[in-house]
Amino acid sequence: MNFRNFETSSGKLVLAGKDAKNNEELIVQISPEEDVFHTAKPGSPFVNLKSKNSSSKDIKESAIFCAAKSQDWRDNKSNVEVHWFKGKDILKRKEMKLGTFEVKKFKKIKIKKEEIEKFLKNVN
Repeated sequence: MNFRNFETSSGKLVLAGKDAKNNEELIVQISPEEDVFHTAKPGSPFVNLKSKNSSSKDIKESAIFCAAKSQDWRDNKSNVEVHWFKGKDILKRKEMKLGTFEVKKFKKIKIKKEEIEKFLKNVN
């Protein structure tokens, strides 16, 4: 399993799927208490913060990573809404297509265009 990845400023590992099949592989290895992210709009990698005790800064940085890798960002270059949830809130029904999941409950994080641009400038 080869995922996109980066480390938060506190050194926590963050993983992201590369495509639908890779998202499936990512979701399978997430523990119930780990944080997961996906944009409100389709075309986003699922992003997994590999920590059970994440700071608000870790969560924000992971959400920015998710937004920066999304179709919404590539298409619009504007603010992106990211959904944040726990591994235990992810549900897969057998009729759902590859890479698609249902999320029982989530919180919304608005990522500003400037935050994404700053992130991309620092990782490149």
